[in-house]
Amino acid sequence: MTSLKKLFDNNKVWSDNVKEKDPEFFSNLSKQQTPEYLWIGCSDSRVPATQILNLQPGDIFVHRNIANQALHSDFSCLSVIQYAVEALKVKHIIVCGHYGCGGVMASMGDDDLGLINHWLQNIKTVQRFHAEELNSITDHQEKVNRLCELNVVEQVRNICNNSVVQNAWKSGQQLTVHGLIYSLADGILKDLEVSVDGSNQ
Repeated sequence: MTSLKKLFDNNKVWSDNVKEKDPEFFSNLSKQQTPEYLWIGCSDSRVPATQILNLQPGDIFVHRNIANQALHSDFSCLSVIQYAVEALKVKHIIVCGHYGCGGVMASMGDDDLGLINHWLQNIKTVQRFHAEELNSITDHQEKVNRLCELNVVEQVRNICNNSVVQNAWKSGQQLTVHGLIYSLADGILKDLEVSVDGSNQ
């Protein structure tokens, strides 16, 4: 337990600060969660959803995995989407990638990374779909960053084809799927302008 002492100390300071600013914060937070947003992001420790969006706990429902994927075979992600759409009634699903993503970079190589190779195969498929465009980019970092963007676009498509999302749209539920990308260099989000709300799919 002593190895986590710093984390417990940090937590106490944070909790005390929050209660000093708003004595009812935790009482109100514990009653229910009613976020408008589901965030599907990368596990990268430098991309924390609530902080980069300047939101509070309870404002956003979050699912993170390596390279922000929303795969038809990933029951964890599918369950999160179902709960967010059907139970929480979120109005926005955001897929957010980031430039310089390690998972995307790893998918561009041929190294044996063990189990993660299976996960990265999905990004290799995205690379194959967009081979002509990617092969025309000569700068390696630019190619990585473009694949980061294309990966987000493909995950938006995956979510739009999800039966839970399709059923929500058929029933008239207000729900939009968005694709964003985050820059570690300056902390700014970019809209990839691939938003789908059911009427434009």
